Amino acid sequence: MFAGALGLIALTGLVYYLSSGLPDVQRISTYIPSETTKIYSNDNVLLAELHREENRMLIPLDQMSGHLKSAVIAMEDTDFYSHNGLNFRGIMRALYKDIKAWSFVEGGSTLTQQLARNLFLHRRKKLIRKLEEAILAVQIEKYFTKNEILEMYLNQVYWGHNSYGIESASRLYFGKPSKLLSLGESALLVGLLQGPELFSPFRNYSLAKKRQRIVLGRMVTVGTITKKQKIEAERADIELAQRKRFKYKAPFFTSYVVQQLVDMYGEEEVYTAGLTVKTTLDYSLQTHAEELVKKYVEKGNNPHWIKGKRVPSLNYRQAAILTLDPTTGFIKVMQGGVDFKANEFNRSVQSKRQAGSAFKPFVYLSALEKGFSPGTIIDDAPVTFNTVEGPYSPQNYTKKFMGRIPMRKALEKSVNVVAIKLNDLVTPEYVISVARRLGIESPLKPILSLPLGAMEVSMLELVNSYAVLANNGRRAAPISILEITDREGAVLFESKLNEKKVAEPHHVAALVEMMRGVVKFGTGRNARLPRPVAGKTGTTSDYKDAWFVGFVPQMVTGVWVGNDDNASMTNITGGWIPALMWKEFMVKAMEGVSRIDFPRPRRMVQRKVNWLTGNLATEYSPEQYVSLEKFWQGREPVAEDGPSSQSVGDRITDPQSNSSGSGLLDFFR
Repeated sequence: MFAGALGLIALTGLVYYLSSGLPDVQRISTYIPSETTKIYSNDNVLLAELHREENRMLIPLDQMSGHLKSAVIAMEDTDFYSHNGLNFRGIMRALYKDIKAWSFVEGGSTLTQQLARNLFLHRRKKLIRKLEEAILAVQIEKYFTKNEILEMYLNQVYWGHNSYGIESASRLYFGKPSKLLSLGESALLVGLLQGPELFSPFRNYSLAKKRQRIVLGRMVTVGTITKKQKIEAERADIELAQRKRFKYKAPFFTSYVVQQLVDMYGEEEVYTAGLTVKTTLDYSLQTHAEELVKKYVEKGNNPHWIKGKRVPSLNYRQAAILTLDPTTGFIKVMQGGVDFKANEFNRSVQSKRQAGSAFKPFVYLSALEKGFSPGTIIDDAPVTFNTVEGPYSPQNYTKKFMGRIPMRKALEKSVNVVAIKLNDLVTPEYVISVARRLGIESPLKPILSLPLGAMEVSMLELVNSYAVLANNGRRAAPISILEITDREGAVLFESKLNEKKVAEPHHVAALVEMMRGVVKFGTGRNARLPRPVAGKTGTTSDYKDAWFVGFVPQMVTGVWVGNDDNASMTNITGGWIPALMWKEFMVKAMEGVSRIDFPRPRRMVQRKVNWLTGNLATEYSPEQYVSLEKFWQGREPVAEDGPSSQSVGDRITDPQSNSSGSGLLDFFR
């Protein structure tokens, strides 16, 4: 008797001692467990779920399947709604089995005790921990309703494969929200709780079905379902969701977004706060770009006939596609390579490559701003510049010269010599300032060969700069994230259009019209579409890089092919593989998109000009050298050809005057 009283006093003292050191269970109401951050495309495709050790989605009890709730109570805690946190019958039964086995073999814990253990205590089966668990369970029952406890439990419990909470588990195993779980699916999930990894249907489907039958049998025993329902649920097909092979969808783009999120909020917040991120990506177009990159890289590995000679391959192993909405800066597509799993390097944003002749539009816009006209006649002829590094004699890609041609024709044919002469006339420093205005941020040197794209730039810089041309001279900063909300749905971030005017619309319109000629008549003919298209090809020396960057008023897309190690390709030019890729991509992208024309250049007049003299054409002008060209008002040629007009190209229209003369001649000798 005395010993019993003494034991009771000791137990009471132990309970009091343990209680004083336990956490305040009222904190559960303010406890915020780790929750998964989700990233979505603009067309609502789930791109990624970011979490560390816990992949979790919190949902209210009324959003959970009734079958699921019934199955959990039947299997884990039949008397849940009648006990005060402790089930003494269960405890005695478990104690008997533990004593019989001389080990802790059965827990006998209620759902409330399991919740207390999951939230506050370690998982090892020790007597002290069991006492602490019981104390906490009673306290939890004191402050929270049964439904609140059940909701917390189902949002907290582990279901296997790094999935915590029923919503996360339901989407993992069945690809659906938990409120849509059938009886059979609910029973299968509840069967996992005693060993989520062991009983996982992904690893052992037959064992998972065996556990399902046990759960259904228990539900019949407690009267939750009938035998008929049990049989129907056992026979019903269970369709498991396809397991994810890759961490992200659209991995090049999604990784780019994740890095931005980490920069904004820090890694801890991004992986635990349960953010919802809406991005700009068009996933349907993204998948098309992924397929195209793989298709054309495979094509490059096949034998080809080039100039009558059979080559074993075109020798390029990488390609990239990037698409922007020029009016908003929204990144719609970002495919930064062939296979993210094999190589995570993102050639759309991380790589710096020589742009080749894709840099020339900056030179021509500079010339237009300085008074040159699309119809200004310039001599494509040999020239040597004296530089501090010695004589510099630029060459054309064809190794040939076209003679005197309008400036717009020089852009169409991507004539190197004319671009370098223009660069020299307007000054490389001014060309760099124009490139900076349009969005090029990479280092640029004021050298004569600047128009040939010898400087390295990123794909994002180049495509975003071309977007200025598609957007009538206004630059919008590239945007990948539209909105970020917290776990409660409160908006944390919302993108705002960051747009400013960086070039005059009439200058841009004139350049765009010239770039339309590149696609209609010049090096970009492979990119033609049945709608207005402007663009520019780019091919670097030794065929190390090939580009086509083109646009319609609603979309700008850049395509690059090459090798990460800068190995030379086999005669790949921007007007060949990149232009073909661009066209195939845009055909899909333009489905259902209205046909819109570019703005027409203003402040311009048209005149018939004799290329050989730069004068207004007359009856004496050779017909094969006469064309209708556009000039800025007040800068058009005024002199007419006559019987004594020179037929040799030693004169040029001076953009700084209204008369025809040799004001620029010395620069071209």
